[in-house]
Amino acid sequence: MNAQELRDKTLDQLKEELVALKKESFNLRFQQATGQLENTARVKTVRRDAARVKTILNEKAAQAAAE
Repeated sequence: MNAQELRDKTLDQLKEELVALKKESFNLRFQQATGQLENTARVKTVRRDAARVKTILNEKAAQAAAE
């Protein structure tokens, strides 16, 4: 997922995406702790996607405050 796709989404969609990413991150961490994680690179991509969503949410909040 890239930043332009995220900028096209609404605030509610972004918040839902963030919740889904946090759930996935939790599940991946749980799998890693139990030794069941196969794709270790997915942890990094999920963490970065969550950060990307948070950044876009903050940009939209700053833009709304400026208006």
